[in-house]
Amino acid sequence: MYNASSSEPELANASDPGPTPGCPNTSSLPPLPPPLPPPLAVAVPVVYTLICAVGLAGNSAVLFVLLRAPRRRTVTNLFILNLAIADELFTLVLPINIADFLLSQWPFGELMCKLIVAIDQYNTFSSLYFLTVMSADRYLVVLATAKSRRVARRSYGSARVVSLAVWVFVTLVVLPFAVFARIDNEQGRRQCVLIFPQPEAWWWRASRLYTLVLGFALPVTAICALYTSLLCRLRSMRLDSHAKALDRAKKRVTILVVAILAVCLLCWTPYHLSTVVALTTDLPQTPLIVAMSYFITSLSYANSCLNPFLYAFLDDNFRRSLNQLLACRTAS
Repeated sequence: MYNASSSEPELANASDPGPTPGCPNTSSLPPLPPPLPPPLAVAVPVVYTLICAVGLAGNSAVLFVLLRAPRRRTVTNLFILNLAIADELFTLVLPINIADFLLSQWPFGELMCKLIVAIDQYNTFSSLYFLTVMSADRYLVVLATAKSRRVARRSYGSARVVSLAVWVFVTLVVLPFAVFARIDNEQGRRQCVLIFPQPEAWWWRASRLYTLVLGFALPVTAICALYTSLLCRLRSMRLDSHAKALDRAKKRVTILVVAILAVCLLCWTPYHLSTVVALTTDLPQTPLIVAMSYFITSLSYANSCLNPFLYAFLDDNFRRSLNQLLACRTAS
């Protein structure tokens, strides 16, 4: 059994002690962590609550502007809208993970267990895949603009089809986690866990490798390849009469690339590196290891509240649209 609640992180390696006589399929992967020190037990729900509050406010503002301002309905903003929906969905259910942490057991039913596990996994996969799509779109647009061309078949309708395809793909990717999610009594506590078939240790390692490859390695490799190629091609272009404008565009793209990759890698690299550690190293679940796991989990959560600032609030036009909409609501 693998603890499926995101508020119960795992950094230690799994071991399969084998089934207990008379109680098949009862090995725990990994065992429950030791009690947290009082300062950490207070800090974790406080940090999660802060992430939830900031994430709800930021993503709600993004949704408010993009849905209420017709002139903001562009291809890029549609991808931002989908990213905000994924982040908003996660922050909406984060209080359930906080309740799970505070109660030290799963207080909800099995259906809610499957739903929360699926949404947690959506948070793991959807952000990077929408970022990959946005990177590909930006790659095509910037190169076309530099060559004074238009991107063929780039329309709002096409972007909707691509967005739907991303959601379908991510749904298929996270479906196995929802299937394996169950309620089980673990050391006297009701827990939302992933119950794998035998051999459990093999399935546990396969699930971690599955998340590492599909949730991080592939999309990050694609993003890095796109932006590296984009920057190299921009720098190799000969400047013409629009040299100053192109030079400014190069600087904006460079800054945006650095910001996107820095925030993305800052939030998600430690989480996926912990997977490598769990797969290759047998670490005991000491209080220090558990504290590091919660810090890593908090970083991955933080991505959902940083995205609105990264993709929208850095845009002067977005801030003006938000101020105008707020002024209209205040006046009405």
